[in-house]
Amino acid sequence: MEFIAANMAPLMFGALVIFLLFGYPVAFALAANGVVFGLIGIELGLLTPALFQALPDRIFGVMSNDTLLAIPFFTFMGLILERSGMAEDLLDTIGQLFGPVRGGLAFAVIFVGAILAATTGVVAASVISMGLISLPIMMRYGYDQRLATGVIAASGTLAQIIPPSLVLIIMADQLGRSVGDMYQGALIPGLVLTGLYVAYVALVAIVKPDFAPALPPEARKLRGAKLFARVLTTLVPPLMLIFLVLGTIFIGIATPTEGGAMGAFGALAMAVLRGRLNVTLLKQAMETTAKLTTFVVFILVGARVFSLTFYGVEGHLWVEHLLTQLPGGQLGFLIVVNLLIFLLAFFLDFFELSFIVVPLLAPVAEKLGIDLIWFGVLLGVNMQTSFMHPPFGFALFYLRSVAPPSIKTTQIYWGAVPFVIIQIIMVAIIIAFPQLVTMGLDTQAAVDTDKVEIVVPDSEVPEDSPVQFDDGKASDAKPAEGDSQDALVPPPADDEAAKALEKALQGDKK
Repeated sequence: MEFIAANMAPLMFGALVIFLLFGYPVAFALAANGVVFGLIGIELGLLTPALFQALPDRIFGVMSNDTLLAIPFFTFMGLILERSGMAEDLLDTIGQLFGPVRGGLAFAVIFVGAILAATTGVVAASVISMGLISLPIMMRYGYDQRLATGVIAASGTLAQIIPPSLVLIIMADQLGRSVGDMYQGALIPGLVLTGLYVAYVALVAIVKPDFAPALPPEARKLRGAKLFARVLTTLVPPLMLIFLVLGTIFIGIATPTEGGAMGAFGALAMAVLRGRLNVTLLKQAMETTAKLTTFVVFILVGARVFSLTFYGVEGHLWVEHLLTQLPGGQLGFLIVVNLLIFLLAFFLDFFELSFIVVPLLAPVAEKLGIDLIWFGVLLGVNMQTSFMHPPFGFALFYLRSVAPPSIKTTQIYWGAVPFVIIQIIMVAIIIAFPQLVTMGLDTQAAVDTDKVEIVVPDSEVPEDSPVQFDDGKASDAKPAEGDSQDALVPPPADDEAAKALEKALQGDKK
């Protein structure tokens, strides 16, 4: 029992990992660990029974969190756009635009993936849409299977880091920072990552042109004015929607929740204009949104139950002591944390990482002087790999579900490897150039408390104030019966201090 009492925090964390490895649902594994170890702590005298009285308030705090309202809005917006055929139109149009270029279809997939990321924010919707539409075309025109599947899976995961990303909303909530600042900080890294994908495809097209051929002339149906008109009519509406959502948030006109609501309305309007909105589409989008939102809230409630007991047994101090003792200071901490996130991403998705690991890392990062917005974006880029590497890369599973049988699962896995390496390179770039995230964000001025001076301004005191000082004696007050006049005389003090006090009370009479 003494061993358990002395190591409650590591035992609790280890038990959670074991539960997750056995495949138990994350929400219930978190809550069960919190309750069981809470009861053990009460039995051992480490905790008081009053601990669980705080649970209702913590759970109600989840339900009353306005920030989390953005999740159903953005999810609904993405599902409506995906089911209304926007991805299909974008892929067809941009594919025609880049058709004459070697690797043009791959470029089109990357650019459409970035646009879908900025409008839908849902990885599954992006990967499945592009897998259904572009993969058969790329196979038909001779693209290498590994390159084609890797580009589609990686482009779909851009929804993880390009706003309005769901993981950034959760990250902001867990770090206690503004969603708007998190979006603004993630925008440039997301665009840089998109550029790295494009550079890789261009390199492949140069080195191995057979892997990424250009479209033959007979496949390019649109040319000249028709292509220009098609580009305008297809690209302008989603770009306007992006400005409606992200532009208003960055400018400060709307909160992320309000931006999500406007985005959902804009998606419905676009679906109506395309003539594709019907009851079936609306019902499917609402059901999927409700399921995903419930999934997130249940995990968050379980995380609150777990953290209540974990913090009660001073687990946060255990984690802090463990991480602050690492050699190398900030850099050593960042290297270890990113390795930890990368390895955990083999088994956990970004929701689980955000709710379990991030709350433990944030206090340590803040204590080491790391900006939490930058830290959140860095972890968000790293968590992208959870979608891309085996055995539980969800983007690979999504693509496998829509890929033709002729494409082997091993081809999909090997196709993802170069893009996982690019994502790791992006993590290193953010560490080396933190201004990619922090530029444009409001920074608080550093205050040196040793140089702070408190100046008390002169104040006017009414003449009939009951206490007036005159040469160290009270002029208006009278001694009580039995007391001498000296009873009202203040104790001896330094002359300068007495003069300063008199001046502060009476004001400058000169």
